Amino acid sequence: MPRTRVMPVDQQPARRIQPTQSYLQQQPGYPGQPGHPGQPGHSGQHPEPPATPRTPRRRRRGRRAVVIVAVVLVLLLAWPIGLLIWANGKITHIDALSGAPSQAAETYLLAGSDSRADGTLAGDPTEGQRTDTIMLLTKPPSGSASLISIPRDTYVAIPGHGNNKINASYALGGPELLVRTVEDFTGMTVDHYVEIGMGGVSALVDAVGGVELCSDLDVDDEKSGLVWTPGCHEADGTTALAFARMRYSDPKGDIGRTERQQQVIKAITAKVARPGTLVNPGAQVDLLSAGLAALAVDQDTGILDLGRLALAFRAATGPDGVRGTPPIADLNYRPGGVGSAVLIEPDAAARFFASVADGTVTIEEE
Repeated sequence: MPRTRVMPVDQQPARRIQPTQSYLQQQPGYPGQPGHPGQPGHSGQHPEPPATPRTPRRRRRGRRAVVIVAVVLVLLLAWPIGLLIWANGKITHIDALSGAPSQAAETYLLAGSDSRADGTLAGDPTEGQRTDTIMLLTKPPSGSASLISIPRDTYVAIPGHGNNKINASYALGGPELLVRTVEDFTGMTVDHYVEIGMGGVSALVDAVGGVELCSDLDVDDEKSGLVWTPGCHEADGTTALAFARMRYSDPKGDIGRTERQQQVIKAITAKVARPGTLVNPGAQVDLLSAGLAALAVDQDTGILDLGRLALAFRAATGPDGVRGTPPIADLNYRPGGVGSAVLIEPDAAARFFASVADGTVTIEEE
């Protein structure tokens, strides 16, 4: 009987396994399938297996960085824009401008009033007011910006009311008559009217943490409440307000007061412009709240105009700016019926304000 030889598995010859018909029919090269000669999609080469997709990590990181930067930019832009919109809505507007044609120079009339001693704007904004401060801030197209203080007792012609002290125009007809009187007196058009409640100045000084003020006077003034020793001192809001109001203990009277008022405003501006204030959202809100509570402006003036006013003020109080008063002929002029008044040199006044408008004004030092 023949023996069957069984070989070990690892020595058996490999058997060729034929693919099934159903498997072949599913392949791209099989007749009738895409990729077979004569069928669409055949390139003459054997099809390559699809590549395994890789996650583009670097691209995803780049996109994430772009999104983060975009969000930061939106936040940086949204805050100041939102702040401006909020601040613009808090501004109090009053009728003030005369409608006179604009001139080349941008001119702001700044009036300091006692009507808002508490920094608020309740009731009729003109009732019972006095303008202890009248300043003309001018930014011409070229030349020097200037801040000219017009003494409150300046003797002028008030439209429809004859001659009187200039601050009487406000008592007689409010901001509108004051603007017309200043325009007639100076020959310049007032583009923006800004009324500052003097009580609000006190709140603003406190909001910036106090300001440094300087004077050589030795003062204990009962009417203003100012107690001062010669030199420079850090002043809170109450002291700064008394500093700006005091005149009876000043040998220069109203002229000395206008100089101190300019000093107070300049000190506040310098404090507000500090980098720590400009980048602090909380400080920005506090300052705007205190400042806008003390202001009333004409109907056409908005928050951007106030921003330009701040820039003009900085230029006027800077090294290239001009500060002072019109040329004075008599500090104790007594025409009759109005008491002691300030007389501006009639012949020099027109030339002086023309030079203010074109940026060539100079102030003679005493």
